[in-house]
Amino acid sequence: MTKTEEYALKMQSLSIYKGILNRSVPSQFLKLLKSSNSLPDEFLSVWGDFFALLCEKGCQDNLCTYITKAALYDENSFSKAAASDKLSDLPESIISAARRDISIIVEASLIQPEQILSDYKYKDEISAIIDTLPLWKTDEPLKQMADTENAVSLSADFYRRNGCGMFARYKAFIWRDGSIHPVLHPDSVTLEDLKGYSYARNLVINNTRAFLNGQSANNCLLYGDKGTGKSSTVKAILNEYCTQGLRVVEMPKERLCDFPLLIDKIAMVPMKFILYIDDLSFQTQDNSYTSLKAVLEGGLAARPENTLIYATSNRRHIVKETFSDREGGELHRNDQMQESLSLADRFGLSVNFSAPSKQDYLDIVAAIAAQRGVDMEQSELFKKAESWALDRGGRSARCARQFIDSLFVNK
Repeated sequence: MTKTEEYALKMQSLSIYKGILNRSVPSQFLKLLKSSNSLPDEFLSVWGDFFALLCEKGCQDNLCTYITKAALYDENSFSKAAASDKLSDLPESIISAARRDISIIVEASLIQPEQILSDYKYKDEISAIIDTLPLWKTDEPLKQMADTENAVSLSADFYRRNGCGMFARYKAFIWRDGSIHPVLHPDSVTLEDLKGYSYARNLVINNTRAFLNGQSANNCLLYGDKGTGKSSTVKAILNEYCTQGLRVVEMPKERLCDFPLLIDKIAMVPMKFILYIDDLSFQTQDNSYTSLKAVLEGGLAARPENTLIYATSNRRHIVKETFSDREGGELHRNDQMQESLSLADRFGLSVNFSAPSKQDYLDIVAAIAAQRGVDMEQSELFKKAESWALDRGGRSARCARQFIDSLFVNK
């Protein structure tokens, strides 16, 4: 039996980490190993497909690193138990199987392409073609799996600190079609990028820190004028604290009725989740309105301890209210008004981001200009910033940022 045939059989025998064979690169790699006795047309086709896939994924120079990373982020019985700090509850058979799988994955992904070609059954018949085939590089396995003797304990430590599966690999998610999907390219805004509103922003930051530290924390409503940094604050907080186990799942307003389903999926995940609702408002007390009220407080299903709800809105009371609503058709007008106001009251923390004064706006402009290295006399800078704001209907942090961006565009 050749080395290639041996590793093909070993890869097929994976148990705990068998899920990696559902990933494109490991799956195609196994297909290549299994083709070592195939006829030349099939072998060459598989080889070409595999190398094309490596180039597409950008791992033609680090195959072993890529495959061991796929293994590290695999969600299985071992990784889930380790992430929940319940490894001691697992039988030794699972621990041993995980250790064996890791060893196989590392050894197989380190096999050199020259070895595979050397083991190929019909290599002499197509030697001229084989000599021209593109070759990949293996590089090194991830440090958590490089030392196969200690790989189980090192991987377990990684899962305890970072969670497992997609929640270890990604930090931002969105609820879509009844499941959680990772956001591949989340907004990279940082707290340092946000200027002004330090008091309001610190209220949200301190609440988030308490949440991460296992202390009492509140669901949070960030409300106020457009362009004042409400949504950016939530995104920047995620980027600041994602290394401490914070994750954000954005839920579209129209899917608020799915809250119980979403909570069921994350309740046992050993991470801290902010369920984020952007631009929240209701025309009337529709089904989504009632669903959110129940989740915030009052429903039979308790909100798990690893979850908070952060919502942004341009309205303090969220529900759009007209004078006709106050006059109303209900006999008990006060009850109708209290119903409209009750949703906002269920957020334990409400933080106001109001439109900045002229001086606050200019301070924000000056701070962003300094950060971006704008070389302009302050009087001229402020004059142009005011003119920019007037053309756009008012001052805001967003307006200040757009003004500074325009200076670079027009250079």
